[in-house]
Amino acid sequence: MSVIATVDISRWYAGGAEADALAAEVDEGLQRAGFIVVTGHGVDQGLAAAVRAASREFFALSEEVKRQYSVPVGGHGWIGPGAEANGYAEGTETPPDLKESFSLGAETSTGDSEVDRIWFAPNVWPTEVPALQTLVDEYTAQMRRLSDDLLALFAHALGLPANPFAALADRPTWTMNINHYPPVSVVGEPEPGQFRIGPHTDFGTVTVLDREPGAGGLQVYSDAEGWEDAPWQPGALTVNIGDLLEYWSGRRWPSGRHRVLPPQPHAPEEDLVSLIYFYEANHDALITPLGPPIGTVSGLAPVVSSEFIRERLDAITVG
Repeated sequence: MSVIATVDISRWYAGGAEADALAAEVDEGLQRAGFIVVTGHGVDQGLAAAVRAASREFFALSEEVKRQYSVPVGGHGWIGPGAEANGYAEGTETPPDLKESFSLGAETSTGDSEVDRIWFAPNVWPTEVPALQTLVDEYTAQMRRLSDDLLALFAHALGLPANPFAALADRPTWTMNINHYPPVSVVGEPEPGQFRIGPHTDFGTVTVLDREPGAGGLQVYSDAEGWEDAPWQPGALTVNIGDLLEYWSGRRWPSGRHRVLPPQPHAPEEDLVSLIYFYEANHDALITPLGPPIGTVSGLAPVVSSEFIRERLDAITVG
């Protein structure tokens, strides 16, 4: 049986005793690995399929065309192969990750040019795939709704009288990465220690993942079981907490450590696309960790969300 719990969030929406019981299950599950699988979320799966199909149209374009939209890690646009090595975030020097990404994010301008340049840069949309923008705008709106609901559920799971993220994430930073994991015929044989995404944790509050199952797929680490294949079922979403939420919880919940395996020898031509929504908080939110008895560590200093996340983004950028 997987260490990762599967929970039906419609029980949270129902309220009452069902919501309380679900909150207790979520707390227990997150303590094990920082991951849960969520059903009953109401996200339109037909929309997710349409986003994935439009994304494949973009990734099928020539490198010359895609290079017109090229940006560095953390930017909004195409992040080509070789730009990221997520294992660096753990201090492990690995070959670059075997993926390419189309990245976009929040555009909630603050009026501060430097803040907006870094955290709220305009999204760039490929004219070659005109459907992508409308589809992604609708999808990210559903992702934000779900992420806000998850944070409210998590606050309840900790027994808090109110959800602090109602104010701390009312104009949040967020990023969506559409990750393409090409087959061996495109990327070549993996080098020793090379992954589609190297072992790492995410940086923000919650990550919501719509993924395709694969042999070279997602694995999750827990102290109890080590590395295991993440469970998958049609229509479900995989949710993990990031470093910022681990810190806020006083390290009660571990930031979900995970990796994506390289193409496997028995499935070398596997070609996968994942939709990944990274939620954070307001760029200037002051995150004050919860002390014992909720948190397990006392004396953790408050941190500013954007400073905390920027440090981690810089760590995974190759070169």
